[in-house]
Amino acid sequence: MPETGYYNSKKSDDLCEEICGENSRSPLSTRLKCALRGFDIKALLLLFIGVPLLVLFIHIHGQKITYFLRPLWDSPPKPFNVIPHYYHPNVSMETQCRLHGWRLRESPRRVFDAVLFSNEIDILAVRWNELSPYVSEFVLLESNSTFTGTVKPLFFSENRAQFAFAESRLTYGTVGGRFVKGENPFVEESYQRVALDQLIKIAGIKDDDLLIMSDVDEIPSGHTIDLLRWCDGIPEKLHLQLRNYLYSFEFHLDDKSWRAAVHQYRAGKTRYAHFRQTDDLLADSGWHCSFCFRHISDFIFKMKAYSHVDRVRFGYFLNPSRIQEVICNGADLFDMFPEEYTFQEIIAKLGPIPKSHSAVNLPSHLLQNADQYKYLLPGSGNCRRDSG
Repeated sequence: MPETGYYNSKKSDDLCEEICGENSRSPLSTRLKCALRGFDIKALLLLFIGVPLLVLFIHIHGQKITYFLRPLWDSPPKPFNVIPHYYHPNVSMETQCRLHGWRLRESPRRVFDAVLFSNEIDILAVRWNELSPYVSEFVLLESNSTFTGTVKPLFFSENRAQFAFAESRLTYGTVGGRFVKGENPFVEESYQRVALDQLIKIAGIKDDDLLIMSDVDEIPSGHTIDLLRWCDGIPEKLHLQLRNYLYSFEFHLDDKSWRAAVHQYRAGKTRYAHFRQTDDLLADSGWHCSFCFRHISDFIFKMKAYSHVDRVRFGYFLNPSRIQEVICNGADLFDMFPEEYTFQEIIAKLGPIPKSHSAVNLPSHLLQNADQYKYLLPGSGNCRRDSG
């Protein structure tokens, strides 16, 4: 019997060799089965189905995974020295200065408000009307290029007549884009900020004047700027804590916006920047309304134009009907996890932003022109946007 078993096994091997051999004329399917006789079918399924699915999953959700795991590879920045902010319209400026540990000046400082402009016409109107009573000179620079190197119209130039109230105090400039293909968008952004720095000097700024450094949608409250221009003893550099809104003032995200800053200008030292430059942060100093546009086309334009264009991972992100649904739901345009440093904060912010029903302490220009800016205010149906 053992000899018979050995003989049969050998015959089986010889048969497979005959079928799978180089000169075999057996059908391809038969030869393939024979060739795979030594492989585990589960391992093959993992190799040919599981691995491609894993690669596809990482391609689709890799950025989300990175953001969710951020607490493992990144640590939070140094905490700010948060300065309490005291204000009431019926409290004198002398008392407000004293409450902050500062002292009242004999006359207010001049204030220069400098911004890089893209296409935020409505938000610029809200900003300049809020700050107009306190600003000595508005400085605005726009380029014919987006940060991503795409040609763009000079939107402010086309709508300049709308801002006639600021014309006598306006220093306006343009800068040509460099249109370098494949370049990191932050390089073009930095180039334009350097050009803005030069325009500020052309505007006639002098030592001890206040310079507001913030994006158009980072709006300091008027009373905050009034306080800083009237008080002596304020920090030379001061970041402003802003209430963070998304799409409109209906979706209050958090109070963590801090990039806006006010500097006492020093020739040869002060440089226009949009990053952290000091540890001092004045609490509750205004509003940051990100992606607060009237038209769906404006959303699409910014998504393709700003420095974080890498977040547009798929073409369908730019679908108008999808964008409209995202706006009304308070969801994320880029289908990303929150940018936080602890798992607790990430989990707490998962899902849509809760709707706010408060329109208290918003920029006065919004409420005075509520019919015009209905899309920026809380209320049923206000989230609907025109296509543009």
